[in-house]
Amino acid sequence: MEYGSIERELYIEATPEVVYEVISRPEHLREWWPDEAELKPVPGATGVIRFGDRTTPDAKVVPLTVIEADPPRRFSFRWVYDEAEAAAPADSLLVTFELVPSGAGTLLRFTEAGFREKGWEAAVLEEQYREHVTGWDYFLPRLVAYVARLVSTP
Repeated sequence: MEYGSIERELYIEATPEVVYEVISRPEHLREWWPDEAELKPVPGATGVIRFGDRTTPDAKVVPLTVIEADPPRRFSFRWVYDEAEAAAPADSLLVTFELVPSGAGTLLRFTEAGFREKGWEAAVLEEQYREHVTGWDYFLPRLVAYVARLVSTP
């Protein structure tokens, strides 16, 4: 396997403006991805996302840095890096959401790249890649379902 990047395309029945809000704003992110999100959707902003109950030792806190915020076309961030370091291409993964108008909805092109650049040994690289594939294959359909609920609510 290549283990270079994860790529997905999803059609979402909502405008790029709506989808952009859902992929970039903490109050929407919490509805389909992490349990908690603290970030400002502006380039250079740093924040964190949390998975699990923050009061337990099992909670996972993940720093992230917004790289690009170009509403309603593109949103990207770096994550999976050491909290003590600044996110850089050699030490983090880059997640990009590209939004393309398509009929009455949006084609979302998702990419997560940088696995090989992290310098992980082969077994760790393979495990991390598979975990991320499993994770995104779970969370991206939740994004589509959340947007559907959001736009159908009067």
